[in-house]
Amino acid sequence: MKQKFKKVSTDIAIEILGSILIAVGIYNFAVTAKFPMTGISGIAIILFRLTGAPIGTTTLLLNIPIILLTFRRLGKGFFLRSLRCMVISSVFIDYLAPLFPVYQGDRFLAAISTGVLAGFGYAMIYLRHSSTGGTDFLTMYVKAIKPHLPLGKIILAFDATVVLAGGIIFKDIDGVIYGMMIAYLFSQVVDQLMYGINAGKMALIVTDHGQVVSDTIDQMSGRGSTILHGRGGYSETDKQVVMVACSNKEMFIIEKAVKMVDPKAFTIIVESNEVLGEGFHPLRLASGN
Repeated sequence: MKQKFKKVSTDIAIEILGSILIAVGIYNFAVTAKFPMTGISGIAIILFRLTGAPIGTTTLLLNIPIILLTFRRLGKGFFLRSLRCMVISSVFIDYLAPLFPVYQGDRFLAAISTGVLAGFGYAMIYLRHSSTGGTDFLTMYVKAIKPHLPLGKIILAFDATVVLAGGIIFKDIDGVIYGMMIAYLFSQVVDQLMYGINAGKMALIVTDHGQVVSDTIDQMSGRGSTILHGRGGYSETDKQVVMVACSNKEMFIIEKAVKMVDPKAFTIIVESNEVLGEGFHPLRLASGN
């Protein structure tokens, strides 16, 4: 019971901090600079500029039909966490963000600030297995009924539609460019915060001396490896493939180890978005409750 209370308290604290960043990014930077934003918040900003309707309240109201459409396909825990976060972020946009100074400087700097602040805020919330509703719910719903559609294309379609609508309504071509720039910055910040911390590299080393290469890597870098058995497609000779995951800084040591043992080894180095497990960051399991 105590552990559950601690987890819920931590979730709420992080959701509050993330919602503050989102609120400031949207209200104190994007609204003043008149950017056409993405998602449900973007639609709420359009309505704010047309009618003066509060952004947070409008966002909450626009989410109601989305919730009714999608809640059966979402896990109960995720749905309740998202609902809580949705209310917190909406209240902060309407009542907390107006208490802070509004940036009225260069639009380019405002766009960078919007993308970075909102990106940090959303990433913090996503890391707690929650969301602020809106297009997050719609994306998951469309993916559930059309699983063959690429997730990136679904998100891009939603974002581009809202940004273009804002640009057309207010006849602001520069705003469309800034809006897409914000969407790109936002996605990069979210990816780096969620996956970049645990990012690393993976090497596939094709060699005739697999065990020696593996032992040398272990001695020089402390990294374990896996020896796979391969066969040359052209030469049809048996080969050993040493697979090793490491941090970005350790790759130079591994390259040096391979060169020492087998200068003729064929080495492939690839980026790894996230490395989890023993020796790295612990494996995370998302809770559906």
